[in-house]
Amino acid sequence: MEVSERNGLYGFEYREEDRRRVPATERKAHNIKQLWQRHHEIVNLAAKGFKQTEIAEILNIHPQTVSNTLNSHLGEYKLSEIRQERDEETKKVVEKVRVLTDKALATYHEIFDDESGEIGLRDKMKVADTVLLELSGLRVPTKIYSQATSLSLTAEELTEFKRRGILAAKEAGMVIEVEAEQKTIGDKGED
Repeated sequence: MEVSERNGLYGFEYREEDRRRVPATERKAHNIKQLWQRHHEIVNLAAKGFKQTEIAEILNIHPQTVSNTLNSHLGEYKLSEIRQERDEETKKVVEKVRVLTDKALATYHEIFDDESGEIGLRDKMKVADTVLLELSGLRVPTKIYSQATSLSLTAEELTEFKRRGILAAKEAGMVIEVEAEQKTIGDKGED
């Protein structure tokens, strides 16, 4: 197929409009604000740690679009900027925690090294237990998040759960067994 040329008004040759293309009046116009917003959504999800395929699923777009956005100069720049801000904020928080930890340890040293007798042995023991549990990570969680579930149990399963619960409570020292007094048939307290 040949593209026809013709002479213009001033004698210059120019090509005829390519009729295979969609006319300029019918071309799809992109909403720049929507594209910019989608670009930021992709970059923010990547900064939060989502994989490219996950981002594509979340935003219902093609994975190649996500890849193109993240690998563009603007995408790489914005992603590194977000990560740098996050890292700087993390450094500030870590420094605050370090300062508070130093203060807490100084306070614990004052309590442990107290020779005036103002702090009793029992109080020192409580502080030592707290420090030991907190710093070692052995403290029992104080908040437990749970979800309600529905369960149907047989009588045997329920009896087994009770048995295991009582056994665990005994091992923890929460249950003390007391033997019941046995009554004989001849006792006067019989009803």
